Amino acid sequence: MKKLLKILLSLILILFLGLFIAYMLMNENLPEGKDGPEAEALAQKMLLATNKAAWDTTHIIRFSFRGEHQHLWDKKNHLAQTEWEAYRTVYDVNTAKGKAWENGIEITDPGQADEIIRTAWGFFLNDSYWLNPVAKIYDKGVTRKSLTLEDGSKGLLVTHGDGGITPGDSYLWILNEKGLPKAWKMWVNIIPLGGLETSWEDWTQLSTGAMVARKHQLEIGGLGIPIGDLKAAGTWAELGEENPFTVLD
Repeated sequence: MKKLLKILLSLILILFLGLFIAYMLMNENLPEGKDGPEAEALAQKMLLATNKAAWDTTHIIRFSFRGEHQHLWDKKNHLAQTEWEAYRTVYDVNTAKGKAWENGIEITDPGQADEIIRTAWGFFLNDSYWLNPVAKIYDKGVTRKSLTLEDGSKGLLVTHGDGGITPGDSYLWILNEKGLPKAWKMWVNIIPLGGLETSWEDWTQLSTGAMVARKHQLEIGGLGIPIGDLKAAGTWAELGEENPFTVLD
């Protein structure tokens, strides 16, 4: 038993050291960038490539995140329906107030309902950001800086100074020649490894004309982040679905 315990402790120590060495080798400090005309030109090029104007007129969109959370987003009226496991919620995305159901039965206890809705709201903030973060690069508190990448091309460093649930996060956008993102590097609160790179692939044009990426692949472990069940419209009639938010009236 003592010998087995020593072996287990040795394996744990080796694993810890391996992770520490990997962290030291792969962790990147947040790079310095420069604000000004060059950064703004890159930002505008990226907005044009993803058709931000069409995104602004995309009033309703349905999507799923990693097959785990299903969202129906009324962008025009700032409402969302989020479903996962046994739960369904409808709520105002600005106030995180609404209604919740478990196994089709409405949760009438205010405290329990509020907790479920807050969980759904957290999912929504994260998942909708992955759906189209390009549309948020001119939000209040966001800074944009340009810098030169290793291959000599220009990258756009975007930092969210406030807002959302993780203020202070930074993303270095790596663009193709047309301004469409190929990947980004992340410096975010929830990931201890700075500069983790994720691809932006399978760009798809919605029925409204906006462009979104349906596939993201992390450079470590090959973890995929798929965006599925995409469907967009300007009205409920175009979407072909009933408006679920009438219960909030």
